[in-house]
This record gives sequence, C-alpha cells and structure tokens, in this order.
Amino acid sequence: MKNWIRTLVLCATLAGCTGLPSDLRTPEISFVSMRALEASLFEQRLEVRMKVRNPNIIDLPVKGLDVDVELADEPFAHGVSAREFVVPAQGEAEFDMIVTANAATALLKIAGSDRKSREEIGYRVKGRLATRLGLLRSIPFDESGTVPLSELLGKRRKDK
Repeated sequence: MKNWIRTLVLCATLAGCTGLPSDLRTPEISFVSMRALEASLFEQRLEVRMKVRNPNIIDLPVKGLDVDVELADEPFAHGVSAREFVVPAQGEAEFDMIVTANAATALLKIAGSDRKSREEIGYRVKGRLATRLGLLRSIPFDESGTVPLSELLGKRRKDK
C-alpha cells in the first residue's frame, strides 16, 4: 500500500511539471524609478517602479514579489507586493510597489561621491518572485545596474 501512495505522489508531481519547459531562465528584474509617498527622519515610504523581463517561451504568472533594494552599495529599501500580473512570453511588464526605506546612509554616500557618481547611481535588486507555475512557486533573482539620478527621482532630463 505504501508503494502505491509513493507512485501516486510521483505521478502527480510529474504531471504538474509536464507543461513547463525544461530550460526555464530566470526573469530579469530592473529598477525604473521611485517617488516619495511619506517621509520622516528615520523611515520613508516610497513607490518604486520595477520592470520584469521574461526571457522564456511561456507566460510568467506572477503572484507577488519580495524585494531588497541597494543604492550605491548600501542597503536602501525593502518591500513585499502581493499584486498579481502576467509577464508575456519573451516580453516585459512594469509595475509599481510600495517599499519602506531608511535612505540616510545611501543618500550620505551619494552626496559625498564625485559629480559623475552623483549623475548615475548603481543599484541592486534581489529577492524572490512568487509564481503560479506548477511546482515552481518561487524564483530567486539578483540584478544590478545603474540608473540616472534624474530618472531615479522621477525627473526628466532636459535635452541640450
């Protein structure tokens, strides 16, 4: 009887995976911009705009995100979103989420850096993307890049 149960569990597990390609790639998460919602000396609530790029040949049904953001190599913000959306196969989607930040350390480092470093800021976003893909319920990610300070603050560059 126990072998029968094991066989049933194995079949159910394999059936849940049959619709998934074997070469799924990690989606790319990037930081687009941010906007202050509330601020105090010790804590800030920010709305950040994130972009998810899906390099796979199947749609990516996202059911939530847990994100840590670093700016200028300093811990900056953390947020959890339960917003559901679908990133099309080989496509991208942007979304907004609320994060809580303690920006003092990162802002002091940015203010003390040279002018070029203040025009473009290095960032890192890492965390887990929750999905509705069979048994693949969580995908870790760790992405980094740079963003112009004007875009980070939601400002547009003036063409010269």
